[in-house]
Amino acid sequence: MAHEGTTATTGSTASATTKVSLLTLTAMVVGSMVGAGVFSLPRRFAQETGVMGALIAWVVAGAGMLMLAFVFQRLAMRKPDLDAGVYAYAKAGFGEYTGFFAAAGYWASACVGNVTYWVLIMSTLGQWVPALGAGDTVLALALSAVGLWLFFLLVRRGIKEATAINRIVTVAKIIPIIVFVLLALFVFDPSAFAANWGGADYAGSLFEQVRGTMLVTVFVFLGVEGASVYSRHAKRREDVGRATILGFLSVFAIFASVTIVSYGIMPMGEIAELRQPSMAGVLEAAVGEWGSVFVGVGLIISVLGAYLAWTLMAAEVLFVAAKDRDMPRFLSRQTDRDVPVNALLLSTSLSTVVLVLTYFSEDAFDFALDMTAVMTLIPFLLAALYAVKLRATRETYDGAPPSTLRGDLVVAALATVYTAFLVFAAGLSLVLVSFLFYAPATILFVMTRREQGRRVFSPPELALFVAVVAIAVLAVVGLVAGWISI
Repeated sequence: MAHEGTTATTGSTASATTKVSLLTLTAMVVGSMVGAGVFSLPRRFAQETGVMGALIAWVVAGAGMLMLAFVFQRLAMRKPDLDAGVYAYAKAGFGEYTGFFAAAGYWASACVGNVTYWVLIMSTLGQWVPALGAGDTVLALALSAVGLWLFFLLVRRGIKEATAINRIVTVAKIIPIIVFVLLALFVFDPSAFAANWGGADYAGSLFEQVRGTMLVTVFVFLGVEGASVYSRHAKRREDVGRATILGFLSVFAIFASVTIVSYGIMPMGEIAELRQPSMAGVLEAAVGEWGSVFVGVGLIISVLGAYLAWTLMAAEVLFVAAKDRDMPRFLSRQTDRDVPVNALLLSTSLSTVVLVLTYFSEDAFDFALDMTAVMTLIPFLLAALYAVKLRATRETYDGAPPSTLRGDLVVAALATVYTAFLVFAAGLSLVLVSFLFYAPATILFVMTRREQGRRVFSPPELALFVAVVAIAVLAVVGLVAGWISI
């Protein structure tokens, strides 16, 4: 998924005849990852760790996500027929019901991610309109809901992003970030940086500090799988790997820079208390009030400009799955303007439900961000496991040299270990809450099987369904009893 900019799904529907250069391909990769999440990095990191923990976290996240990017690249080349989205790998490797979970989780992460955009917009406007708070007041949620459904109506009419808007959005995203880093370096205070080095007062051990930052790194790197989707647009096939590395390293440098330079401006305790977008607060401390306005305006233009594409992307995940007979037929219905109207309606409805849930969370933005990341982890983990399975069975590896066999095994294994660590880092509470979505979402799977006149569950699928329901019930008990909080 690419919930940080131009979507992988949208990119996959582009004309196959379009051939692009290495530079353009690299820009596509960068554009798919850089978005609203980067504006929230200073506070999220300062809440969990100091400079040392942040450096370690970015090295771990960078290496892990690069392995995941390579997994998607290799799967795209070894299984070019599996082009229905990331969930296709889960279905091919582990069965239809597992594939359904991957598709549903991928779709849900897009819908929840859209909620983070609205919370961030309202929090940004809250600097000047106190009634909007941190994007979590009744007024902010009401306006966000109006925004969700207004965009539903716009997209329903067939209005899509124009190339000119995309260019404005890209500039609006990149310029404030570059200006932020340069100005922060100009007023950088070595003594403040040194004071923020340890951070042991926050989360205890260094391991706990690093673990606490993992979900936010997942959120900002969402879209890393998009690089492989663009492979058929490349003038030269080898450019795909190069673009993946160049684009990824560029984005990695941007994200790490924004995080690290912030520690040289303010004490981390103060950064941790900033409202989102925290980049605005850090720049205001560095250069005055205009810095906050500058970042805020750039963020709002970026988010609103990208939002049409994101609304379409969430719907398209369902639409493509329905076309592939993995979701009910009604989700494949299109208007005369090629808008997947039922998928769009269901996506906007889910986003609205999540928006209401943020009102009951301790921090609306953090809750929506963390849930976006958690819902993506199952599709990512299953894709990495599928790469391991292909290598273990040597399917598609006939005649492959030993170096390829070794290299692909290392990449797939590291990606699997990293993604499994992310599930652990997310914490039991968030993982349990995610099953409150998976259990009722199975209704769509049941509808699909009934439409096809097939048995609803095979014995292994029934066992998996019972386990999913049991976990969802446990999550409800935990929420009622109070040992799970959102």
